[in-house]
Amino acid sequence: MNLSKQFRFSLFRDYNVLKKQSFKTSCYHRTNAKINEDNDKTTHFGFKTVKESEKVKEVYSVFENVADSYDQMNDAMSFGIHRIWKDQFIQKLNPQHGCKLLDCAGGTGDITFRYLQHLQNKPNPKAVKSHVTVFDINANMLDVGQARASRLGYTVENGHDIDWVQGDAEKLPFEDNTFTAYTIAFGIRNVTRIDKALSEAHRVLKPGGRFLCLEFSHVENDLLRWAYDQYSFQIIPVLGTLIAGQYKPYQYLVESIRRFPKQEEFKSMITHAGFKNVSYENLTFGTVAIHEGHKC
Repeated sequence: MNLSKQFRFSLFRDYNVLKKQSFKTSCYHRTNAKINEDNDKTTHFGFKTVKESEKVKEVYSVFENVADSYDQMNDAMSFGIHRIWKDQFIQKLNPQHGCKLLDCAGGTGDITFRYLQHLQNKPNPKAVKSHVTVFDINANMLDVGQARASRLGYTVENGHDIDWVQGDAEKLPFEDNTFTAYTIAFGIRNVTRIDKALSEAHRVLKPGGRFLCLEFSHVENDLLRWAYDQYSFQIIPVLGTLIAGQYKPYQYLVESIRRFPKQEEFKSMITHAGFKNVSYENLTFGTVAIHEGHKC
């Protein structure tokens, strides 16, 4: 090979090497940009914008700080009406003996205890066993619930099949098609990615299983909404300071309610997760709503 040919071959070889290196570098930067983009995804924490990873910690801290006074504050904020809402929620669920319930974000046991009481009031001549798993991301809330269960007699020793499990609603540690019912009361607006929590709920339900969500919602009447907003922003954080010694968690509470999807939008999200026959029922003028879906 003469020098001219060697030179041209060398240029061609070097060009292809540089082209490959350029392609690899481009892919590297695009991949890392995507990783950084994923890591930097933001969401809302009340009216604040935070990284998704930060919201998990913030929400955990909120409920860790108010766990001991959680039920007392619920009574004070709602004038006790939350008890009626939860009673109606269980009536809508209307569990039968043999039901296997996942009570998500149910740390203090309010829904679980109503579920167990409802079953106790139903005849069970064949002694069919039912089960409930109380699931919550916050250990303090679960501790409060277990202490209440012991005081109320809802224990394994008294014949109640109940588990207490800590974990993330977006990554449920259960097999597919495990539960016949999934409930979540005043908890879904606190998860970072609602769509993932709904998808997980659908995954762990058996075919024919029911999803029920009780959550603060949106008041449609302008005058009532104005009055509700005044009460929420002016009174509830003050009650939090007086009763729980905490202002910020209840400021977050009222802000998070305003950021939660409206009834029709949330209904669409549940449908998108795979549920069928999705519907909702407003309670107290839309202050809260019960959303329901079925897994076919």
